[in-house]
Amino acid sequence: MAEHGSAENVHTRKIAEFVSGLSCEQIPAEVRERIKLLILDSLGCAIFGANLEWCRILRHTLEGLDATHTTSIWGTDARLSSAHAALVNGTQVQSFELDDVHRKAVLHVGAVTLPALIAVAESHAKISGREFLAAAVAGYEIGPRVGLCMGQEHIGQGWHSGATVGVFSAAAGTARALTLSPDATVHALGIAGTQSCGLMAAQYGAMVKRMHAGRAAQSGLYAALLASQGFTGIVDVFEAPYGGFCSTFSRSQDRFDLAELSAELGERFETMRVSLKFYACVGSNHTTLDAIRDIRSRRPFTPDDIDSIVVHASQVAVDHVGWPYKPEGLTAAQLNLPFCVATLLIEGNAFVDEFTADCVDDEARIELSRKVKVRHDPAITALGAGSRHQVRVDVHFRDGTVESETREAPRGSEQSFASADDIIEKFRKLTRGVMAAIQQDSLIKAVLDLDNLPDSRRLVELLRPGTS
Repeated sequence: MAEHGSAENVHTRKIAEFVSGLSCEQIPAEVRERIKLLILDSLGCAIFGANLEWCRILRHTLEGLDATHTTSIWGTDARLSSAHAALVNGTQVQSFELDDVHRKAVLHVGAVTLPALIAVAESHAKISGREFLAAAVAGYEIGPRVGLCMGQEHIGQGWHSGATVGVFSAAAGTARALTLSPDATVHALGIAGTQSCGLMAAQYGAMVKRMHAGRAAQSGLYAALLASQGFTGIVDVFEAPYGGFCSTFSRSQDRFDLAELSAELGERFETMRVSLKFYACVGSNHTTLDAIRDIRSRRPFTPDDIDSIVVHASQVAVDHVGWPYKPEGLTAAQLNLPFCVATLLIEGNAFVDEFTADCVDDEARIELSRKVKVRHDPAITALGAGSRHQVRVDVHFRDGTVESETREAPRGSEQSFASADDIIEKFRKLTRGVMAAIQQDSLIKAVLDLDNLPDSRRLVELLRPGTS
Protein backbone atom coordinates (compact mmCIF):
# COMPACT_ATOMS: atom_id res chain seq x y z
CA MET A 1 0.00 0.00 0.00
CA ALA A 2 1.08 3.57 -0.62
CA GLU A 3 2.12 5.81 2.23
CA HIS A 4 -0.48 8.56 2.70
CA GLY A 5 -0.25 12.21 3.52
CA SER A 6 3.51 12.38 3.93
CA ALA A 7 5.71 15.09 2.50
CA GLU A 8 8.80 13.14 3.49
CA ASN A 9 11.04 11.86 0.74
CA VAL A 10 12.36 8.68 2.34
CA HIS A 11 12.38 6.65 -0.87
CA THR A 12 13.54 9.47 -3.14
CA ARG A 13 16.41 10.09 -0.72
CA LYS A 14 17.37 6.40 -0.58
CA ILE A 15 17.46 6.25 -4.38
CA ALA A 16 19.57 9.41 -4.56
CA GLU A 17 22.05 8.12 -1.99
CA PHE A 18 22.36 4.81 -3.83
CA VAL A 19 22.93 6.50 -7.19
CA SER A 20 25.40 9.05 -5.87
CA GLY A 21 27.43 6.50 -3.91
CA LEU A 22 27.48 3.60 -6.36
CA SER A 23 30.96 2.44 -7.37
CA CYS A 24 31.98 -0.21 -9.85
CA GLU A 25 33.50 -2.22 -6.99
CA GLN A 26 30.09 -2.48 -5.31
CA ILE A 27 28.52 -4.08 -8.37
CA PRO A 28 28.66 -7.91 -8.43
CA ALA A 29 30.76 -9.38 -11.25
CA GLU A 30 27.75 -11.10 -12.83
CA VAL A 31 25.91 -7.76 -13.00
CA ARG A 32 28.90 -6.05 -14.61
CA GLU A 33 29.15 -8.78 -17.22
CA ARG A 34 25.41 -8.70 -17.88
CA ILE A 35 25.20 -4.97 -18.37
CA LYS A 36 28.01 -5.05 -20.93
CA LEU A 37 25.95 -7.45 -23.04
CA LEU A 38 22.87 -5.26 -22.56
CA ILE A 39 24.83 -2.20 -23.68
CA LEU A 40 26.10 -3.98 -26.79
CA ASP A 41 22.57 -5.05 -27.69
CA SER A 42 21.19 -1.51 -27.36
CA LEU A 43 23.98 -0.04 -29.48
CA GLY A 44 23.27 -2.60 -32.22
CA CYS A 45 19.58 -1.68 -32.17
CA ALA A 46 20.44 2.02 -32.46
CA ILE A 47 22.86 1.59 -35.35
CA PHE A 48 20.28 -0.45 -37.25
CA GLY A 49 17.67 2.22 -36.62
CA ALA A 50 19.76 5.18 -37.78
CA ASN A 51 18.46 5.16 -41.34
CA LEU A 52 14.87 4.12 -40.76
CA GLU A 53 12.38 6.66 -42.05
CA TRP A 54 11.19 8.00 -38.70
CA CYS A 55 14.74 8.38 -37.40
CA ARG A 56 15.81 10.21 -40.56
CA ILE A 57 12.86 12.60 -40.31
CA LEU A 58 13.66 13.35 -36.68
CA ARG A 59 17.38 13.81 -37.29
CA HIS A 60 16.94 16.01 -40.38
CA THR A 61 14.33 18.15 -38.65
CA LEU A 62 16.62 18.76 -35.69
CA GLU A 63 19.58 19.46 -37.98
CA GLY A 64 17.54 22.35 -39.35
CA LEU A 65 16.98 23.71 -35.85
CA ASP A 66 20.24 22.94 -34.07
CA ALA A 67 23.56 24.53 -34.97
CA THR A 68 25.38 22.95 -32.02
CA HIS A 69 27.41 19.99 -33.25
CA THR A 70 28.99 18.56 -30.13
CA THR A 71 27.45 15.11 -29.78
CA SER A 72 27.29 12.15 -32.15
CA ILE A 73 24.27 10.46 -33.66
CA TRP A 74 25.14 6.76 -33.54
CA GLY A 75 25.62 4.96 -36.84
CA THR A 76 25.98 8.25 -38.74
CA ASP A 77 28.43 11.11 -39.19
CA ALA A 78 25.88 13.62 -37.89
CA ARG A 79 26.25 15.65 -34.72
CA LEU A 80 23.76 17.69 -32.71
CA SER A 81 23.64 19.26 -29.27
CA SER A 82 23.83 16.71 -26.46
CA ALA A 83 20.12 17.06 -25.64
CA HIS A 84 19.02 16.58 -29.23
CA ALA A 85 21.50 13.73 -29.68
CA ALA A 86 19.97 11.96 -26.67
CA LEU A 87 16.54 12.41 -28.25
CA VAL A 88 17.64 10.97 -31.60
CA ASN A 89 19.78 8.15 -30.20
CA GLY A 90 17.04 7.04 -27.81
CA THR A 91 14.62 7.00 -30.71
CA GLN A 92 17.07 4.88 -32.70
CA VAL A 93 17.44 2.31 -29.92
CA GLN A 94 13.64 1.91 -29.73
CA SER A 95 13.11 2.36 -33.46
CA PHE A 96 12.28 -1.21 -34.50
CA GLU A 97 11.00 -3.07 -31.42
CA LEU A 98 14.34 -4.88 -31.07
CA ASP A 99 15.64 -3.46 -27.82
CA ASP A 100 15.63 -4.80 -24.28
CA VAL A 101 12.72 -4.86 -21.85
CA HIS A 102 12.30 -5.29 -18.12
CA ARG A 103 9.06 -7.25 -18.40
CA LYS A 104 7.72 -6.83 -14.89
CA ALA A 105 8.50 -3.11 -14.81
CA VAL A 106 7.40 -2.65 -18.46
CA LEU A 107 10.46 -0.59 -19.38
CA HIS A 108 12.93 -0.55 -22.28
CA VAL A 109 15.89 0.32 -20.11
CA GLY A 110 18.79 0.78 -22.52
CA ALA A 111 16.85 3.13 -24.80
CA VAL A 112 16.33 5.64 -21.99
CA THR A 113 19.57 5.21 -20.02
CA LEU A 114 22.37 4.98 -22.58
CA PRO A 115 21.64 7.95 -24.89
CA ALA A 116 21.77 10.39 -21.97
CA LEU A 117 24.79 8.70 -20.38
CA ILE A 118 26.81 8.55 -23.59
CA ALA A 119 25.96 12.19 -24.34
CA VAL A 120 27.51 13.12 -20.99
CA ALA A 121 30.54 10.95 -21.65
CA GLU A 122 31.11 12.54 -25.05
CA SER A 123 30.35 16.18 -24.34
CA HIS A 124 30.26 16.98 -20.62
CA ALA A 125 32.72 14.88 -18.61
CA LYS A 126 35.60 12.49 -19.13
CA ILE A 127 34.39 9.15 -17.80
CA SER A 128 36.45 5.98 -17.52
CA GLY A 129 34.98 2.66 -18.51
CA ARG A 130 34.53 1.67 -14.86
CA GLU A 131 32.72 4.91 -14.06
CA PHE A 132 30.60 4.42 -17.16
CA LEU A 133 29.57 0.95 -15.95
CA ALA A 134 28.61 2.31 -12.52
CA ALA A 135 26.50 5.05 -14.11
CA ALA A 136 24.83 2.59 -16.45
CA VAL A 137 23.94 0.26 -13.58
CA ALA A 138 22.48 3.21 -11.67
CA GLY A 139 20.15 3.90 -14.58
CA TYR A 140 19.27 0.25 -15.13
CA GLU A 141 18.40 -0.15 -11.45
CA ILE A 142 16.22 2.90 -10.80
CA GLY A 143 13.83 3.05 -13.76
CA PRO A 144 12.68 -0.56 -13.32
CA ARG A 145 12.06 0.04 -9.61
CA VAL A 146 9.72 2.90 -10.46
CA GLY A 147 7.97 0.59 -12.91
CA LEU A 148 7.60 -2.05 -10.19
CA CYS A 149 6.19 0.60 -7.87
CA MET A 150 3.54 1.62 -10.40
CA GLY A 151 2.62 -1.93 -11.45
CA GLN A 152 0.83 -3.22 -14.53
CA GLU A 153 -2.06 -0.81 -14.04
CA HIS A 154 0.17 2.04 -15.20
CA ILE A 155 0.26 0.83 -18.79
CA GLY A 156 -3.32 -0.42 -18.48
CA GLN A 157 -4.42 3.14 -17.78
CA GLY A 158 -2.92 4.28 -21.07
CA TRP A 159 0.50 5.55 -20.07
CA HIS A 160 3.46 4.39 -22.14
CA SER A 161 5.63 3.34 -19.22
CA GLY A 162 8.81 3.29 -21.28
CA ALA A 163 8.47 7.04 -21.52
CA THR A 164 6.90 7.95 -18.18
CA VAL A 165 9.09 5.70 -16.02
CA GLY A 166 12.09 6.00 -18.32
CA VAL A 167 12.96 9.54 -17.26
CA PHE A 168 14.15 8.18 -13.91
CA SER A 169 16.58 5.73 -15.52
CA ALA A 170 17.99 8.54 -17.64
CA ALA A 171 18.26 10.96 -14.72
CA ALA A 172 19.86 8.40 -12.42
CA GLY A 173 22.47 7.26 -14.93
CA THR A 174 23.33 10.81 -15.91
CA ALA A 175 23.46 12.04 -12.32
CA ARG A 176 25.94 9.28 -11.48
CA ALA A 177 28.02 10.09 -14.55
CA LEU A 178 28.21 13.72 -13.45
CA THR A 179 29.07 12.60 -9.87
CA LEU A 180 26.20 14.59 -8.38
CA SER A 181 25.80 14.66 -4.60
CA PRO A 182 22.79 12.94 -3.02
CA ASP A 183 21.07 16.33 -2.61
CA ALA A 184 21.60 17.24 -6.26
CA THR A 185 20.46 13.77 -7.32
CA VAL A 186 17.20 14.26 -5.38
CA HIS A 187 16.63 17.39 -7.46
CA ALA A 188 17.58 15.61 -10.69
CA LEU A 189 14.93 12.97 -9.99
CA GLY A 190 12.42 15.69 -9.16
CA ILE A 191 13.16 17.59 -12.37
CA ALA A 192 12.90 14.39 -14.40
CA GLY A 193 9.60 13.28 -12.90
CA THR A 194 7.76 16.42 -13.84
CA GLN A 195 8.73 15.88 -17.50
CA SER A 196 7.21 12.38 -17.67
CA CYS A 197 4.78 11.71 -20.51
CA GLY A 198 3.88 9.12 -23.13
CA LEU A 199 0.52 7.88 -24.40
CA MET A 200 -0.14 4.26 -25.37
CA ALA A 201 -2.45 5.26 -28.23
CA ALA A 202 0.78 5.84 -30.16
CA GLN A 203 1.06 2.07 -30.60
CA TYR A 204 -1.65 1.95 -33.26
CA GLY A 205 0.51 3.24 -36.09
CA ALA A 206 2.10 6.55 -35.10
CA MET A 207 5.81 7.16 -35.66
CA VAL A 208 5.85 9.09 -32.41
CA LYS A 209 5.79 5.84 -30.42
CA ARG A 210 9.41 5.35 -31.49
CA MET A 211 10.31 8.78 -30.08
CA HIS A 212 9.01 8.23 -26.55
CA ALA A 213 12.25 6.66 -25.31
CA GLY A 214 14.29 9.46 -26.86
CA ARG A 215 12.24 12.09 -25.09
CA ALA A 216 12.69 10.27 -21.78
CA ALA A 217 16.46 10.14 -22.34
CA GLN A 218 16.51 13.82 -23.22
CA SER A 219 14.43 14.76 -20.16
CA GLY A 220 16.72 12.79 -17.85
CA LEU A 221 19.76 14.50 -19.35
CA TYR A 222 18.19 17.93 -18.86
CA ALA A 223 17.34 16.97 -15.28
CA ALA A 224 20.87 16.01 -14.28
CA LEU A 225 22.53 18.92 -16.09
CA LEU A 226 20.17 21.43 -14.49
CA ALA A 227 20.58 19.88 -11.05
CA SER A 228 24.36 20.07 -11.43
CA GLN A 229 23.98 23.86 -11.69
CA GLY A 230 21.78 24.20 -8.61
CA PHE A 231 18.38 24.10 -10.32
CA THR A 232 15.81 22.53 -7.99
CA GLY A 233 13.14 19.89 -8.57
CA ILE A 234 10.36 18.22 -6.59
CA VAL A 235 12.18 16.78 -3.59
CA ASP A 236 9.42 14.27 -2.79
CA VAL A 237 8.67 13.46 -6.41
CA PHE A 238 7.50 9.91 -5.61
CA GLU A 239 5.95 10.44 -2.17
CA ALA A 240 4.01 13.69 -2.64
CA PRO A 241 0.32 12.91 -1.92
CA TYR A 242 -0.87 15.68 -4.25
CA GLY A 243 0.80 16.10 -7.61
CA GLY A 244 3.56 13.57 -7.04
CA PHE A 245 4.53 11.09 -9.70
CA CYS A 246 2.92 8.06 -8.08
CA SER A 247 -0.34 9.65 -6.97
CA THR A 248 -0.83 11.51 -10.24
CA PHE A 249 0.04 8.76 -12.70
CA SER A 250 -1.93 6.14 -10.79
CA ARG A 251 -4.87 8.54 -10.23
CA SER A 252 -5.00 7.25 -6.67
CA GLN A 253 -3.50 7.26 -3.22
CA ASP A 254 -3.05 3.49 -3.04
CA ARG A 255 -2.60 1.85 -6.47
CA PHE A 256 1.18 1.88 -6.20
CA ASP A 257 3.78 0.51 -3.80
CA LEU A 258 6.42 2.96 -2.63
CA ALA A 259 8.34 0.18 -0.90
CA GLU A 260 9.33 -1.21 -4.33
CA LEU A 261 11.38 1.93 -4.98
CA SER A 262 14.11 1.07 -2.53
CA ALA A 263 13.50 -2.54 -1.46
CA GLU A 264 16.86 -4.38 -1.34
CA LEU A 265 18.47 -1.55 -3.28
CA GLY A 266 22.10 -2.50 -3.84
CA GLU A 267 21.45 -6.13 -2.96
CA ARG A 268 18.89 -7.27 -5.55
CA PHE A 269 19.92 -6.06 -8.99
CA GLU A 270 17.08 -5.41 -11.44
CA THR A 271 19.69 -5.30 -14.21
CA MET A 272 19.68 -9.10 -14.08
CA ARG A 273 15.96 -9.10 -14.90
CA VAL A 274 16.26 -7.18 -18.17
CA SER A 275 15.41 -9.35 -21.17
CA LEU A 276 16.58 -9.20 -24.77
CA LYS A 277 14.55 -9.65 -27.94
CA PHE A 278 15.11 -11.94 -30.89
CA TYR A 279 11.97 -10.93 -32.77
CA ALA A 280 11.42 -7.43 -34.19
CA CYS A 281 8.19 -6.88 -32.34
CA VAL A 282 6.88 -5.81 -28.96
CA GLY A 283 7.93 -8.03 -26.05
CA SER A 284 4.36 -9.08 -25.23
CA ASN A 285 4.30 -11.12 -28.46
CA HIS A 286 7.42 -13.20 -27.97
CA THR A 287 6.06 -15.99 -25.78
CA THR A 288 3.33 -16.70 -28.34
CA LEU A 289 5.82 -16.79 -31.21
CA ASP A 290 8.09 -19.15 -29.27
CA ALA A 291 5.09 -21.38 -28.44
CA ILE A 292 4.07 -21.59 -32.09
CA ARG A 293 7.64 -22.46 -33.07
CA ASP A 294 7.64 -25.24 -30.48
CA ILE A 295 4.35 -26.62 -31.82
CA ARG A 296 5.60 -26.42 -35.39
CA SER A 297 8.81 -28.25 -34.50
CA ARG A 298 6.91 -31.29 -33.28
CA ARG A 299 4.09 -31.08 -35.82
CA PRO A 300 5.10 -29.27 -39.02
CA PHE A 301 2.19 -27.39 -40.57
CA THR A 302 1.38 -24.65 -43.08
CA PRO A 303 -1.05 -21.75 -42.75
CA ASP A 304 -3.52 -23.69 -44.91
CA ASP A 305 -3.71 -26.39 -42.23
CA ILE A 306 -5.00 -23.94 -39.61
CA ASP A 307 -8.62 -23.45 -38.65
CA SER A 308 -7.86 -20.99 -35.85
CA ILE A 309 -5.28 -20.07 -33.21
CA VAL A 310 -6.37 -19.05 -29.73
CA VAL A 311 -3.92 -17.26 -27.45
CA HIS A 312 -4.91 -17.27 -23.79
CA ALA A 313 -3.19 -14.34 -22.11
CA SER A 314 -3.24 -11.77 -19.31
CA GLN A 315 -5.59 -8.79 -19.49
CA VAL A 316 -2.63 -6.45 -19.99
CA ALA A 317 -1.47 -8.50 -23.00
CA VAL A 318 -4.99 -8.60 -24.46
CA ASP A 319 -5.29 -4.82 -24.20
CA HIS A 320 -1.74 -4.14 -25.33
CA VAL A 321 -1.40 -6.44 -28.35
CA GLY A 322 -4.60 -8.42 -28.85
CA TRP A 323 -6.69 -5.94 -30.81
CA PRO A 324 -7.93 -6.72 -34.37
CA TYR A 325 -5.23 -5.70 -36.81
CA LYS A 326 -5.68 -2.67 -39.05
CA PRO A 327 -3.02 -1.63 -41.60
CA GLU A 328 -2.21 1.71 -39.97
CA GLY A 329 1.56 1.62 -40.23
CA LEU A 330 4.61 -0.45 -39.40
CA THR A 331 4.35 0.38 -35.69
CA ALA A 332 0.95 -1.26 -35.54
CA ALA A 333 2.24 -4.26 -37.50
CA GLN A 334 5.05 -4.84 -35.01
CA LEU A 335 2.84 -4.40 -31.96
CA ASN A 336 -0.18 -6.41 -33.06
CA LEU A 337 -0.01 -10.05 -31.91
CA PRO A 338 -2.27 -11.62 -34.59
CA PHE A 339 -0.26 -9.91 -37.35
CA CYS A 340 3.07 -11.03 -35.85
CA VAL A 341 1.79 -14.62 -35.62
CA ALA A 342 0.79 -14.44 -39.28
CA THR A 343 4.23 -13.04 -40.15
CA LEU A 344 6.02 -15.89 -38.40
CA LEU A 345 3.84 -18.56 -40.03
CA ILE A 346 4.08 -17.17 -43.55
CA GLU A 347 7.65 -15.83 -43.57
CA GLY A 348 9.27 -18.32 -41.20
CA ASN A 349 10.63 -15.61 -38.88
CA ALA A 350 9.72 -12.23 -37.41
CA PHE A 351 13.05 -10.38 -37.46
CA VAL A 352 14.06 -7.26 -39.38
CA ASP A 353 13.78 -8.63 -42.91
CA GLU A 354 10.17 -9.69 -42.33
CA PHE A 355 8.94 -6.21 -41.34
CA THR A 356 9.37 -4.07 -44.42
CA ALA A 357 7.16 -1.11 -45.27
CA ASP A 358 5.06 -3.10 -47.75
CA CYS A 359 4.22 -5.82 -45.21
CA VAL A 360 1.66 -3.57 -43.56
CA ASP A 361 -0.86 -4.17 -46.36
CA ASP A 362 0.08 -7.81 -47.04
CA GLU A 363 -3.29 -9.44 -47.73
CA ALA A 364 -2.05 -12.93 -46.89
CA ARG A 365 -0.82 -11.85 -43.47
CA ILE A 366 -3.96 -9.83 -42.78
CA GLU A 367 -6.21 -12.73 -43.76
CA LEU A 368 -4.26 -15.17 -41.57
CA SER A 369 -4.27 -12.70 -38.66
CA ARG A 370 -8.07 -12.91 -38.64
CA LYS A 371 -7.73 -16.55 -37.57
CA VAL A 372 -5.80 -15.54 -34.43
CA LYS A 373 -7.87 -14.75 -31.35
CA VAL A 374 -6.37 -13.33 -28.15
CA ARG A 375 -8.51 -14.10 -25.10
CA HIS A 376 -8.23 -13.08 -21.50
CA ASP A 377 -7.30 -15.82 -19.05
CA PRO A 378 -8.06 -14.61 -15.49
CA ALA A 379 -5.77 -17.29 -14.07
CA ILE A 380 -2.78 -15.78 -15.92
CA THR A 381 -3.72 -12.25 -14.86
CA ALA A 382 -3.91 -13.44 -11.27
CA LEU A 383 -0.26 -14.49 -11.41
CA GLY A 384 0.74 -10.82 -11.41
CA ALA A 385 3.08 -8.56 -13.32
CA GLY A 386 5.94 -11.05 -13.45
CA SER A 387 3.80 -13.41 -15.53
CA ARG A 388 2.05 -10.87 -17.73
CA HIS A 389 3.61 -12.41 -20.86
CA GLN A 390 2.68 -15.99 -20.02
CA VAL A 391 0.43 -17.58 -22.66
CA ARG A 392 -1.25 -20.83 -23.55
CA VAL A 393 -1.51 -21.19 -27.31
CA ASP A 394 -4.03 -23.57 -28.88
CA VAL A 395 -3.62 -24.27 -32.59
CA HIS A 396 -6.87 -25.69 -33.97
CA PHE A 397 -6.30 -27.60 -37.22
CA ARG A 398 -8.77 -28.14 -40.00
CA ASP A 399 -8.72 -31.88 -39.37
CA GLY A 400 -10.26 -31.26 -35.93
CA THR A 401 -7.11 -31.81 -33.84
CA VAL A 402 -5.60 -29.30 -31.45
CA GLU A 403 -1.99 -28.73 -30.39
CA SER A 404 -1.31 -26.65 -27.26
CA GLU A 405 1.79 -25.08 -25.76
CA THR A 406 2.30 -22.96 -22.63
CA ARG A 407 5.20 -20.53 -22.41
CA GLU A 408 6.01 -18.54 -19.30
CA ALA A 409 8.86 -16.53 -20.78
CA PRO A 410 10.63 -16.28 -24.16
CA ARG A 411 14.21 -16.84 -25.21
CA GLY A 412 16.33 -13.93 -24.04
CA SER A 413 14.32 -13.45 -20.85
CA GLU A 414 15.75 -13.49 -17.35
CA GLN A 415 14.63 -17.12 -17.05
CA SER A 416 16.37 -18.06 -20.29
CA PHE A 417 18.90 -15.33 -20.98
CA ALA A 418 20.74 -15.42 -24.27
CA SER A 419 24.36 -16.46 -24.56
CA ALA A 420 27.06 -13.93 -25.33
CA ASP A 421 27.48 -15.58 -28.73
CA ASP A 422 23.77 -15.11 -29.52
CA ILE A 423 23.90 -11.45 -28.53
CA ILE A 424 27.04 -10.82 -30.57
CA GLU A 425 25.47 -12.55 -33.56
CA LYS A 426 22.38 -10.31 -33.26
CA PHE A 427 24.66 -7.26 -33.04
CA ARG A 428 26.50 -8.28 -36.19
CA LYS A 429 23.23 -8.83 -38.10
CA LEU A 430 21.93 -5.43 -37.09
CA THR A 431 25.10 -3.47 -37.89
CA ARG A 432 26.41 -5.20 -41.00
CA GLY A 433 24.83 -2.58 -43.28
CA VAL A 434 26.79 0.20 -41.59
CA MET A 435 29.98 -1.34 -40.22
CA ALA A 436 32.74 -3.44 -41.70
CA ALA A 437 33.63 -6.56 -39.74
CA ILE A 438 36.80 -4.97 -38.34
CA GLN A 439 34.79 -2.09 -36.87
CA GLN A 440 32.23 -4.48 -35.45
CA ASP A 441 35.06 -6.40 -33.79
CA SER A 442 36.52 -3.21 -32.31
CA LEU A 443 33.20 -2.04 -30.88
CA ILE A 444 32.37 -5.46 -29.45
CA LYS A 445 35.79 -5.60 -27.79
CA ALA A 446 35.46 -2.07 -26.38
CA VAL A 447 32.06 -2.80 -24.83
CA LEU A 448 32.96 -6.19 -23.41
CA ASP A 449 36.18 -4.80 -21.97
CA LEU A 450 34.69 -1.58 -20.59
CA ASP A 451 36.25 -2.23 -17.17
CA ASN A 452 39.65 -1.53 -18.68
CA LEU A 453 38.74 1.35 -21.02
CA PRO A 454 40.53 4.52 -19.84
CA ASP A 455 38.08 6.85 -21.60
CA SER A 456 34.55 5.84 -22.60
CA ARG A 457 34.68 8.30 -25.51
CA ARG A 458 36.31 5.43 -27.36
CA LEU A 459 32.81 3.92 -27.61
CA VAL A 460 31.55 7.08 -29.29
CA GLU A 461 34.34 7.01 -31.85
CA LEU A 462 33.46 3.44 -32.77
CA LEU A 463 29.77 4.28 -33.20
CA ARG A 464 30.62 6.43 -36.23
CA PRO A 465 30.80 4.68 -39.66
CA GLY A 466 34.23 3.95 -41.02
CA THR A 467 36.08 3.85 -37.68
CA SER A 468 38.22 0.92 -36.60
